[in-house]
Amino acid sequence: MNQAAIGSYIAKKRREKNLTQEQLAETLGVSNKTISKWENGKCMPDYSIIEQLCKELSVTLSELMDGEDAAEDSVRVYDDEQILDLLRRMQELERQKNILYGIILIVLGIACNAMSNTVGGSHVQEFISGLLIGLSVAEVLAGIVVVGKSVLKR
Repeated sequence: MNQAAIGSYIAKKRREKNLTQEQLAETLGVSNKTISKWENGKCMPDYSIIEQLCKELSVTLSELMDGEDAAEDSVRVYDDEQILDLLRRMQELERQKNILYGIILIVLGIACNAMSNTVGGSHVQEFISGLLIGLSVAEVLAGIVVVGKSVLKR
């Protein structure tokens, strides 16, 4: 699955239908920036709106995933339900990965905070202690943001 090819295909089909990014975005219930990200290959459409996108662009799901019009004599070895299920699973795994990264950041932040309490005495050790406290706060906050974004995305 080539995101750049899919994005180019979305842009091509949108232009063929004489739609602007804003018009397509409005019919799909997303922002025009989202359409732009798809067309530039920066991200993929969410599985929940892919069927509606295909309908708006008058393409099949397999054509969209291939990033090109299907040849007239082509044979499909997969069906639309399988593709949608795989996309849903991929997005769920991505969300779970981000939650895991957030949890790791939070744990590392707590560990740095605990380590900062063991360092002390000289000026250098006090500096390292302060650095570890600052690092722990930043890691915990970053972890909370990552987990929060992933949980709210659901």
